[in-house]
Amino acid sequence: MFPEYRDLITQLKTSDRHFLNLFDKHNELDQKIKNMEAHIEPGTPIEIENLKKEKLALKDELYTHLRKAEGARTEA
Repeated sequence: MFPEYRDLITQLKTSDRHFLNLFDKHNELDQKIKNMEAHIEPGTPIEIENLKKEKLALKDELYTHLRKAEGARTEA
């Protein structure tokens, strides 16, 4: 996810608790979706779709956070 921000992600994961929480939640949802799709965990197609929407919203929030952090870093 966002390979162009790899260094910034690493930095924010250690310095920004909110970013870390978003990042971890995104990864947890990703794993849960994979497990449901592989029938390792139970889940209906509607539940999976809802989790994917939640994951996408988190990804959007992470991207916004990265853009703001990048702007702040550029201005400094």
